[in-house]
Amino acid sequence: MDKAKEKVQRFRAREQRILDAALELLLEHGEEKVTVEQIAERVDIGKGTIYKHFVSKTEIYMRLLMDYEKQLTERLKVALSEAEKGDITAPARAYFESRMADPSKDRLFQRLEEKVIALNLAPEMVEELHGIRNSNVTALNRIFERRMEQGVLKRVPAYFYYSSYWAIVQGAVELYHSRSFSEVIEDMDGLMEFIMDIGVNIGNVSAKQSAPETPPMSANGPRPF
Repeated sequence: MDKAKEKVQRFRAREQRILDAALELLLEHGEEKVTVEQIAERVDIGKGTIYKHFVSKTEIYMRLLMDYEKQLTERLKVALSEAEKGDITAPARAYFESRMADPSKDRLFQRLEEKVIALNLAPEMVEELHGIRNSNVTALNRIFERRMEQGVLKRVPAYFYYSSYWAIVQGAVELYHSRSFSEVIEDMDGLMEFIMDIGVNIGNVSAKQSAPETPPMSANGPRPF
């Protein structure tokens, strides 16, 4: 192997180890308690080496957020292809399965994003993150609009559906971590699957109902995040 390529591969592999270690620590201790020193110790490298990859802890946060959104993008690409072949609920399942697979991670990422935005940190990276997310929203909106035209979904602005998806996941994630409900929920996994099924089928029009005559409303609306 060419030495230059091998060096690049080692650099990228170390960068991924840094991201993996940061995520582990954030899930274990929370964003307020994790330091660059702790991340370096977990990877078994010097603190200065971290800064060869990332200029700040905020950049590590943003890379984790963007990688998470890109994973959803890849899932949606496959699901959209499945939808073209007739599995019209595939995109909805991909969204809910991606975000609800690990409620602790999703909750962490929501906190990180809110913190970064509130403190106006890394605005260019935040814009890049929102660009990735908007592409996912656009892809889902096309599916919503097509299903409304087919009379399968209730006719509302397309962003109603994405916003509802987001709200359902947020509620499910908070419920998953709620101490108030922990004593009464005997089957958390079953409950999460039930909530996911509700999300996938939200807005479905009964076969006995006739589709409205009016055309679908515009997909334009407030930013869904």
